[in-house]
Amino acid sequence: MKTILLIEDNEAIRENTAEILELTGYTVHTAENGKVGVEKALAHKPDLVICDIMMPVLDGWGVLHIFNKNPVLSGVPFIFLTAKTERTDFRKGMELGADDYLTKPFDESELLSAIEGRLNRFRNVGPQHPATDLPEDGFNQFLDQARHAENLQSLSLDRKSHAVRKKQYVYSEGDEPTRLYFLKSGKVKTVRTNTEGKELITGLYTTGDFFGYFALLENSDYTDSAVTLEDSELIYIPKDDFQQLLLANPDVSQQFIKLLAGRVGEREQQLLGMAYSSLRRRVADTLLRLHGQHPDTAIQLSRDDLASMIGTATESLIRTLSEFKQDGLIEMTPSGGIRVMQPDKLRRANW
Repeated sequence: MKTILLIEDNEAIRENTAEILELTGYTVHTAENGKVGVEKALAHKPDLVICDIMMPVLDGWGVLHIFNKNPVLSGVPFIFLTAKTERTDFRKGMELGADDYLTKPFDESELLSAIEGRLNRFRNVGPQHPATDLPEDGFNQFLDQARHAENLQSLSLDRKSHAVRKKQYVYSEGDEPTRLYFLKSGKVKTVRTNTEGKELITGLYTTGDFFGYFALLENSDYTDSAVTLEDSELIYIPKDDFQQLLLANPDVSQQFIKLLAGRVGEREQQLLGMAYSSLRRRVADTLLRLHGQHPDTAIQLSRDDLASMIGTATESLIRTLSEFKQDGLIEMTPSGGIRVMQPDKLRRANW
């Protein structure tokens, strides 16, 4: 039977929520503020924590900070429960390492679904267990290099993955970078927005990719925003550890210089295409680039996102895709994906 620690200063909410959880079959320990909650967690380590943010004595941010720093409590799934709905509060919680975020008022099914999802996801995940099931070996290679650098043991110890839901901000333009991100699963886009609110996608990252290193290498604030395109799992590498590793190990530095050069090259091609190429050529080049990344699967991007990558209106993109489909160059899958059928013909076409 799983044990849940519920930290909530509102007595009515605390008692009602505890009753729901107990009726569902969980063992529930309750605390009226963060300090009492931490004391109870140290006495009896819970399987999951549900914690309010605004509380007396010790707030939710402080509770999560203590959990992250304590080797006994680090890795326990942590769900914030709050009446606040601002995006900055959500982002702060995720940056501190929260695993989910529920806003009041919530219904019973939403609460239980979030708990079940976190418990299932973290059943075999914890800081003491290496994540050996990564689909790509990029992160493991990074850690292998890290082991040769002094004072970076934390990189190999903290392997916790953080679940981020679809359409959530990982970081925003103007934020100060605090970590390097590794995409264990899912898909993330980076975007820049003009004064009129129009988006231009500057990067697309999939399983096995690092992202967020531009600002870290430049030691500057983010010039774009990162948003999840689907439910994703991220692994965080602290900024200081990353920078120390780059200084201590030339091989790792060269790897990230190559990544940086590749991304800069892609952006240059994107800008040149937007400046001089026809719309059909830009659509074709973008489809070919995405097809080359995963040639055996269909391109799964919304038409709005694809249009943002190309720098055109969604209606113009849809017309061009229809023309390509009529010519037999692409086909549409039942889920709305795009499959490139004749890449060579698409590449050789002179538009």
